Amino acid sequence: MTVPRTTDIPPVLVLSTGRCGSTMISDLLSRHPAVLSLSEFFVPLGPEAFARDSIDGDGFWRILSRQSPALRAMLRDGIVVDEMLYPYDRPGMRYGLADLPPMMMVTLPHLTDAPEALYDALEPVVRARPAMPLADQYRALFEELAGRLGRRVWIERSGGSLMLAAKLLRLFPDARVIHVHRDGRDTAMSMEKHHNFKVLVGAMKAARRLGVDATRDFTRDRGRQIDVLSQRMIFPFINARRLAEGVTLPELGAFWSLMIGLAREVLDPLPPDRLLTVAFEDVQRAPREQLQAMIRFIDPGLDDPAWLDEVSAIPRPARSRAADLPPDVYAALTEACRPGLEALGYPV
Repeated sequence: MTVPRTTDIPPVLVLSTGRCGSTMISDLLSRHPAVLSLSEFFVPLGPEAFARDSIDGDGFWRILSRQSPALRAMLRDGIVVDEMLYPYDRPGMRYGLADLPPMMMVTLPHLTDAPEALYDALEPVVRARPAMPLADQYRALFEELAGRLGRRVWIERSGGSLMLAAKLLRLFPDARVIHVHRDGRDTAMSMEKHHNFKVLVGAMKAARRLGVDATRDFTRDRGRQIDVLSQRMIFPFINARRLAEGVTLPELGAFWSLMIGLAREVLDPLPPDRLLTVAFEDVQRAPREQLQAMIRFIDPGLDDPAWLDEVSAIPRPARSRAADLPPDVYAALTEACRPGLEALGYPV
């Protein structure tokens, strides 16, 4: 089955380590009348999002609508991402944390003020689709959303999406990539206040104690059913908050640096017309220049002076908070971040 196109511009992936300003950039791009900004779509779906080569509509809808074991464990323990847009705690809302579909957490509320109605409209369309390659199911869904909302290009951004970069580029080999980064010291300090990243690094530490290198999955361009089964077996018995305990600031810095190394490995082979690297500090310093470069990279035909006037007034310069750390803590954090800082040209 050939998926009909309602968009006429190749897709865009905004990839980052997370906690580096990519959410703000996604929000700014979403204000463009031609851009379908899919915020936090892939990461909440878990490993099942990439574990099949082909799937029918019913199976695909299960991925979109059912929490992965890891997501269920975090929500069960009250760990809610800062980016959560669905007002689950408001009286009269259909879903609570126990049954909230992953697509409803951020993605659909980011697109519309009536996310439940959009969810209901999508279900019969998605479930009616026959078996097809997994990539085509995603494209069909995104084309459906773009058609309904009158957008010409879809852009996906999830926090920490560099962990999925190889898989996403296999699914969407025509995609352009915007790699957003920020000084690793400030990024690690932000991760320290974000339970999801502490849970992730804590889980990686626990896996290493068992002789398992969880980072090997980051470079695989295909998902595996064994990863799905492992989550089902392990996460029902895991206390997510306990995993986050004891994760240090240098460990978060080392994780950031690892992700930057992964970015070099996966993204450097892309030609210049498919890769734009953006420093969040530059967006804060010169928003008009940086946002115009981004929209022209996506497609020169998307130049929109009214949009640019609106969004370039939003970012504000902010100084680094890392310099306020005690000298010994700053030194340890800088050393943990050193490989990534040097790769990106930050002062060490």
